[in-house]
Amino acid sequence: MTDPKAALGAPLARLEGRDKVTGRARYANDHTPPGSVFAWPVPATVARGEITAIDDRQALAHPAVLAVLTHLNAPPLAEAEDPTLALLQSPQVAYRGQYVALVVAETLEAARTAAAELRISYRSERHDVVLTDDHPGIYAPELANAGYPADRERGDFDTAFESAEVRTDAVYRIGPLHNHPMEPHAATAVWDGDRLTVYDSCQGGNSVQQTLATLFALPHSQILVISEHVGGGFGSKGTARPQAVLAAMAARTVRRPVKLALPRAQLCAVVGHRAPTVQRVRLAARSDGRLHGVAHEVLTRSSTLSEFVEQAAVPARVMYASPHSRTTHRVVRQDVPAPSWMRAPGECPGMFALESAMDELAQACGLDPIELRLRNEPELEPDSGRPFSSRHLTDCLREGARRFGWYPRDPEPRRRSRGRLLIGSGVAASTYPVYVAPSSAEVRAEADGSFTVLINATDIGTGARTVLAQIAAHVLGVATDRVGVEIGRSDLPPASLAGGSSGTASWGWPVHRAATALREDLARHGEVPAGGLAARAATGAEDLAASRSFARHAFGAQFAEVQVDMDTGETRVRRLLGVFAAGRILNPRTARAQLLGGMIMGQSMALSEHSTLDPEFGDHAERDLASYQVAVHADVTDVQAYWIEEEDPHLNPMGSKGIGELGIVGTAAAITNAVHHATGIRVRDLPATPDVLLGR
Repeated sequence: MTDPKAALGAPLARLEGRDKVTGRARYANDHTPPGSVFAWPVPATVARGEITAIDDRQALAHPAVLAVLTHLNAPPLAEAEDPTLALLQSPQVAYRGQYVALVVAETLEAARTAAAELRISYRSERHDVVLTDDHPGIYAPELANAGYPADRERGDFDTAFESAEVRTDAVYRIGPLHNHPMEPHAATAVWDGDRLTVYDSCQGGNSVQQTLATLFALPHSQILVISEHVGGGFGSKGTARPQAVLAAMAARTVRRPVKLALPRAQLCAVVGHRAPTVQRVRLAARSDGRLHGVAHEVLTRSSTLSEFVEQAAVPARVMYASPHSRTTHRVVRQDVPAPSWMRAPGECPGMFALESAMDELAQACGLDPIELRLRNEPELEPDSGRPFSSRHLTDCLREGARRFGWYPRDPEPRRRSRGRLLIGSGVAASTYPVYVAPSSAEVRAEADGSFTVLINATDIGTGARTVLAQIAAHVLGVATDRVGVEIGRSDLPPASLAGGSSGTASWGWPVHRAATALREDLARHGEVPAGGLAARAATGAEDLAASRSFARHAFGAQFAEVQVDMDTGETRVRRLLGVFAAGRILNPRTARAQLLGGMIMGQSMALSEHSTLDPEFGDHAERDLASYQVAVHADVTDVQAYWIEEEDPHLNPMGSKGIGELGIVGTAAAITNAVHHATGIRVRDLPATPDVLLGR
């Protein structure tokens, strides 16, 4: 590419693409410093109780074993904000799978073998892991995730519901879901005196650096976290996880570099997961489909160690106009692994329930599902009363209907078939808030005519490197191939984590600002000094506060066509199509990949992802990719993602909104709405497996 004006908005391939496909890109577990040894973690085998004895004699007898760390001899840690990281500090067990020991050995095989030879005795206590609608421990939290008020009420919903001409009242259930990134959580830790270097698979090196500094009582300057390449996270690597802490503890104990990759089967318990939700949605409407009241009441659970409240009712505060509204969250603290972020926390499960309920309301009113949504388009954000910075959901619905071929559509279920296959179509809306976090960046002009962007951003597979280079090139008026990007080191200018679809907005803003300052400096200097020239910039609270008078969200509409085998109950997705409004699209190639990936993940959620918390043993039964089934190539046929041109001056200098999570939000509802259209069976509990459709 040679045209500087095309730098932003051009479909550039990823800068690191060749390194990834040739194996030159180094992930956390690819780093093997001289003298490295290996660690293997040992999970608890009770769901609640206390360790009473540890027999490590057989493990230590192995000649390759260097240490067995337990609560009896592990280095003490300072108290951290996240209690799940108080690793090997106590004999108490809060959930099955909690790490209770770590074996360090010369080889991975020796560490794994010795870990199996540990004999740990427990005093087991009765555990509580079953979430029920009438659980005696249900309580009302003050806040849900991301700082949202747990409860919000406008008007008088009860009266509105009782007097409504049309009412729907249904409960939607989603079990626990797991992130399962392609790259398991891994870390390589190296001590040099009191200086610690950790190669970590994480979504934010500065966050991990801060956590390690607290736990090991060290200045931040003595800890270097490197995460140059990360193989996905979906939220599970958004905070420090056990691998970084345990590797550092072990490396300090044996005084050698330690490599630790968490086994796939253990991830369900120790790196967070999407909490199960029970969601009651009640809609009150006039006969013409105009909403009079909306109630979205959520029950979820958290662990005894920490409180995490999946904010599933929050999207109902944003989506549709109604004078009366009630949105609540209730929680039970149980003896389970701590839930955490998973792609689009809150919006993903919450919109499944809300968009399924809207489909049910459309049927009750005799309206097309798109027309129902158009009739309930709000002028202002319903809950806050703030104007939207931009909102083009109606355009997404109309353009999606045109591209998908929605009209004419017979609304009656079970009207289309091909042999024994029933065919149906469904639609759902999606939304995701605009998040931006303070970050800083430096842009350098080098003496050889090239430029370098320096920022501790993390590219978890989204194409962040490429887009940041495009932003700098656009401002500087140069070709993108003259811009290099250094990211993924905590000694670079600090930046926010890769999460909440906030990365490009949070990092691109200071890159844009620094590049602008550098361009002005270059104009004054006339030429680049021999030592180069640099400009540094940051965004702070004052920048982020400037747009709080607007409600800022991305929106979209997803369409699905499915076929259901009436004999076997097997559902296949024939087509998925999404149209989105997400501000300015900075790189169509990487943006489309993110949207397609989110939609495919939503397909898995709708049809196959299933996790069971075993009531007898207290752990998740589906612990690997053989039993926890996600969509593979054979499941994915025709998936298309488009967007509309959207100009929004109230976002950031690039005019962009986040897209990493938007694609998953409405997909599951679009698919199950299509299943209903095909079969007449309303799916309210995910996933829509054959046994559900066959009534077994």
